[in-house]
Amino acid sequence: MGWPQATRVQLCFLSCRIFVLGIGFFTLCFLMTSLGGQFSAKRLGDSPFTIRTEVMGALESRGVLRRMSDMLEMLMKRMDILARLENSTDFHKGDEARFPLDRFQPAAGLMERIQAIAQNVSDIAVKVDQILRNSLLNGKGMEGRRDQCEVPRDPKYPDCAGKVEWMRARWTSDPCYAFFGVDGTECSFLIYLSEVEWFCPPLPWRNHTAAVPSPPPPPRAQVRELLLPLNCILEQRLAGRQRDQKHILVHIGFLTEESGDVFSPRVLKGGPLGEMVQWADILAALFMLGHSLRVTVSLKELQSHLGVPPGRGNCPLTSPLPFDLIYTDYHGLQQMKQHMGLSFKKYRCRVRVIDTFGTEPAYNHEEYATLRGYRTNWGYWNLQPSQFMTMFPHTPDNSFMGFVSEELNQTEKQLIKANKVSSMAVVYGKEASIWKLQGKEKFLAILNKYMEIHGTVYYETQRPPEVPAFVKNHGLLPQHEFQQLLRKAKLFIGFGFPYEGPAPLEAIANGCVFLQARFNPPHSSLNHEFFRGKPTSREVSSQHPYAEDFIGKPHVWTVDYNNSEEFEAAIKTIMRTQVDPYLPYEYTCEGMLERIHAYIQHQDFCTTSSLPPSPKTKTPAMQSPPSPLALSPNSTHLVWSPRAGWAPQAWPPVASLQVWVSEPQHTCTETCRRHGLVCEPTFFRFLNKEEVFLQLSIACDSTEYEMNHLYPAVAENVRECYLQKEPLLFSCAGHHAKYRRLCPCRDFRQGQVALCRDCL
Repeated sequence: MGWPQATRVQLCFLSCRIFVLGIGFFTLCFLMTSLGGQFSAKRLGDSPFTIRTEVMGALESRGVLRRMSDMLEMLMKRMDILARLENSTDFHKGDEARFPLDRFQPAAGLMERIQAIAQNVSDIAVKVDQILRNSLLNGKGMEGRRDQCEVPRDPKYPDCAGKVEWMRARWTSDPCYAFFGVDGTECSFLIYLSEVEWFCPPLPWRNHTAAVPSPPPPPRAQVRELLLPLNCILEQRLAGRQRDQKHILVHIGFLTEESGDVFSPRVLKGGPLGEMVQWADILAALFMLGHSLRVTVSLKELQSHLGVPPGRGNCPLTSPLPFDLIYTDYHGLQQMKQHMGLSFKKYRCRVRVIDTFGTEPAYNHEEYATLRGYRTNWGYWNLQPSQFMTMFPHTPDNSFMGFVSEELNQTEKQLIKANKVSSMAVVYGKEASIWKLQGKEKFLAILNKYMEIHGTVYYETQRPPEVPAFVKNHGLLPQHEFQQLLRKAKLFIGFGFPYEGPAPLEAIANGCVFLQARFNPPHSSLNHEFFRGKPTSREVSSQHPYAEDFIGKPHVWTVDYNNSEEFEAAIKTIMRTQVDPYLPYEYTCEGMLERIHAYIQHQDFCTTSSLPPSPKTKTPAMQSPPSPLALSPNSTHLVWSPRAGWAPQAWPPVASLQVWVSEPQHTCTETCRRHGLVCEPTFFRFLNKEEVFLQLSIACDSTEYEMNHLYPAVAENVRECYLQKEPLLFSCAGHHAKYRRLCPCRDFRQGQVALCRDCL
């Protein structure tokens, strides 16, 4: 049985009405979204339509508005037809119970909304047209200039044409270009490349007369009143010295979510704490010295503080960098490079990289590292090597940052000595994996004959099977309880890992003797997995080289654990030996504050000094001035001559310089240490000259400038001399059997190897 004609008409009309209403509702949503995105967004990225609006020119904007107006007009015409059709039929009479069409009465309201939107679009179109016309009239023919801009040919800007060509093809690849006003026209390219970046000359018709206000003088840094006795000492040491307050950003990259942060979850399970100890002490020191700090541990915070423009990181910062210094790590360095664009190259001289194990110049210079096989997962940043700051003074090429261990007063020291248990030993290592050392059973059995062994190995529910039954394991202890354990123990013993942490210094400061294994052969990136990939060729002769070289006996014993007789003899001697708690000055609070103060006030990596011209390019009119160096009274090395008549503004002061010649197969670090000195890489530029070879009675049949981290040096067998071509490769590290190196050395303050005697 078929539907009645009236019913079919009614259904047909209803379907048509629903369809038109559906189109109307969809169109309304689309227009509201489009208009909201294009005309209401406050920032780039608020709406998916915003970027499109930012990059559209005048013709595109007018075209979009015209199409919107046409769509609305067509919709209103269809609604008008629907309304006339509804008024001319009476099909719904008597059928309202079956088809309650009042559910669709909002059509009238929809009609009013569409009419209002249409009027708004029309008004916007008029306003846009007025703005564009005013721009033509009041902007001194800007639109015409946009069509007339040509790429300038200026020899001072050789990269301009190539950059414009790149912008033509790729300007839409990153929204940051639109953020800075690039819209696809030649003039916008040139404005951006001359005013935001610096590859093109300024356009003559642009206004460049805006006065830049002079920055106010930096405030004086005042030591904060937290530790009054310490403050008094510091104020006395720094009396009369200008100490500007610095604006400092501290970005701890390895804690950010973007870097993976595999560190934090391990901290409460026996994982390494050395890095966190150092960062905490750096923050405390900077604060106590009176500087203004900002601390970030997320990428979003970093972008906000730096002024990173929206986009993918291709554009420079939106304003000058507001920080004098940035302390970060390798993870943070990578994040900054990714998001600062060209500004990273401009401001990287302000960066200080906290680098646990150090980065040697051969690994830092990207081209050299790639060509010579020194390229690793780290390094290759082309920074000044002194911008890397280490936990221990591994290599003088880097700056020694350090950390702070608790210093005891005299009363506490006497109390510790009185309560020491000579037959008690504590093992260095909180993770069970450390106890898997092959052959540990042998030397632990010897130790167990003489001492009660204690461990602090982390566990959750049951005793770690790696820890022998005769070891009393306390589990992971809070710091104050661990300190109490060290104050009772006589011996703190390492199994060879972890390398170079703060715990041995804490143990020695609490009156323990530190016993560690000697590595034969030494561990390095060539033979040990832990060091493989790290940007250093340093050879590690023990678990803690600083303790071995800078402290030594009676506080530190380094023995061959594979030699049972040597090991047992060491245990017996240690039990009979009385030692006082000891902490090197450079790891005290005062020592670290003194060191960081000196770095902040004197290290400047944003000004560079050039090398003298190569011999091949010298002319008689370009001869170098007489050397300011002179033979020492005993004629063994060179010093800065008091008769030189001038002294450069160098830090450390050149009066501390001594030039020594190394033996073959010796680094400059070793050479200077043999003479009771420290290698100072900033002095290389003063001895990288031909006449220095003559002053040292070194005969050279030829002299070449080359890029090599061992130069300046002499190959004596063939009487060939070599000077350094690349200043970034000046290095205290590195040796070769063929070369004797020219080594710049300096004196140092007692207990403060990072600073020369006159460096404060």
